[in-house]
Amino acid sequence: MKVLSQNTAFGGMQGVFMHPSEACRCEMTFAVFVPPQAIKAPCPVVWYLSGLTCTHANVMEKGEYRRMAAELGLIIVCPDTSPRGNDVPDELTNWQMGKGAGFYLDATEKPWAEHYQMYTYITEELPNFVSQHFRMDMDRQGIFGHSMGGHGAMTIALKNPERFGAAPPSPRSSNPRPPTGRPPPSRNILVPTARPGANTMPAHWSRMAPASRNS
Repeated sequence: MKVLSQNTAFGGMQGVFMHPSEACRCEMTFAVFVPPQAIKAPCPVVWYLSGLTCTHANVMEKGEYRRMAAELGLIIVCPDTSPRGNDVPDELTNWQMGKGAGFYLDATEKPWAEHYQMYTYITEELPNFVSQHFRMDMDRQGIFGHSMGGHGAMTIALKNPERFGAAPPSPRSSNPRPPTGRPPPSRNILVPTARPGANTMPAHWSRMAPASRNS
């Protein structure tokens, strides 16, 4: 793991790191805030997934989560939004496709499938990697995000309800609207297929369900 930066904040450590990813077949960058409580014991983990065109740095630089995370004893992990590098396919004229637009999914079609394995990276590779380097309580995890990251966090949490104790909804995650000039997608593609017998709304999530409102 390569250290890109480390700074002290509210008694904890804000760091940016790079590591080789087997899933994405390139170097991947992520940010981690470790609160002062981690000196004595492992701390709960909150995953934050950023939106289209963003990197790990957007929320790290513009969203001051460190004060509250230090107070509550939370480790915050901010992954990148896609694979990066000269060998990674991209669409320079389409900001909704390619670098910065990984959508936290595993691509199945060429040329994207070789590198764009973001679901596997977020749910398997990165958790396994960071838990070896930081004092994390992996039995207490939450996940949320913004825009593309909000939708990614929601679908990841619904597919892995046993892992996440909290997955609050966020803007444009549960009811995304189509980009200008494009037909609206089928709502069915936004709802993960439930496993037979699976409870897609765990009981411990019920307290976080948003109140229904009249449109």
